[in-house]
Amino acid sequence: MQLTISRDALLKPLQHIGSVVERRQTLPILSHILVHVETERLTLTGTDLEIEATAYIPIIGAKAGITTLPARKMVDICRTLPDGAELNLVTEGDRTVVTSGKSRFVLNSLPAKDFPSVDDIKPQVSFNVAQNRLKEHIEQTQFAMAQQDVRYYLNGMLLEVDDNTLRTVATDGHRLAICASSGNKIDKNQQVIIPRKGVVELSRILEDNDTPIQVEIGQNHIRLVTGQICFTSKLIDGRFPDYQRVLPAKITSKLIADRHLLSQALTRASILSNEKYRGVRFAVDENTLKIGANNPDQEEASEELDVVYQGDAMEIGFNATYVLDALNAVATEEVEVGLIDPNSCCVIQGLGDEKSRYVVMPMRL
Repeated sequence: MQLTISRDALLKPLQHIGSVVERRQTLPILSHILVHVETERLTLTGTDLEIEATAYIPIIGAKAGITTLPARKMVDICRTLPDGAELNLVTEGDRTVVTSGKSRFVLNSLPAKDFPSVDDIKPQVSFNVAQNRLKEHIEQTQFAMAQQDVRYYLNGMLLEVDDNTLRTVATDGHRLAICASSGNKIDKNQQVIIPRKGVVELSRILEDNDTPIQVEIGQNHIRLVTGQICFTSKLIDGRFPDYQRVLPAKITSKLIADRHLLSQALTRASILSNEKYRGVRFAVDENTLKIGANNPDQEEASEELDVVYQGDAMEIGFNATYVLDALNAVATEEVEVGLIDPNSCCVIQGLGDEKSRYVVMPMRL
């Protein structure tokens, strides 16, 4: 195997593939990426047995062959070379020599036949969606996913398609994030749960443009394909909670505030909240919001904001981190907070934005 490729053409795909590979692997082959050289195409593949990413890079005048290379070392070599550098890779037995200018690296290779591959999937649902739309869906909901929860089905994101609507939902049991958009040509309803790592890697791979990406959903896997990347992830086998039951049927009061001012006030007040529970008090009255916090050391913080609010005065507690995460996900300058009573959840969304909603459960302080 032999090829010459520019560092700039190789680095980004290599980083995408390398990020899939876990640093600590029980199987040595899983710390490597599969390098398959054809006459006019270089294929890079990385996997951790749960997710697999493949990148396709056009090349010219290569000598065909297949091998494996240590992922992290190859990424670091390529990343630290200067812009515009050219790399020459030559495989000699179980070693690959990488040269660039006056730099030379000799890397150990493992047999390509030992490299695992994800089973081919038989799509039950297939549709196209713009990359920036799917990326937006993921970025506006992924923060609400659980981390290492015993309810394993919460450690991921629900992807739902129905009635030409694409919807992503995430929850950790204390908060819920939902983003929905219509206009997608989808002829079959489906619900699947993508694991946390798959969601994070997808967010990195997807581009901020309207280039379409093909989504294929099988019984146990989901696959997303563009011209340069093929990404496959196992699905979580479980039943996602009925998120519709969490959404309040009727909001009785609405508070409208400047998102940045509210976020800044909440951040300052939370400095003196209980470090473990991060609880803050929202006291709302006519066109006024007071935010208060205290901690076991008897320290206190208070903030007051001018808001638009017409409704019953009430005091309600929230986890400051959960509210701040929702505010950071909102794209509009003004935010709307729907309230019912001190014992009910609130609904946060951008003013005039019906696409994304964030539900936060109340706390007792």
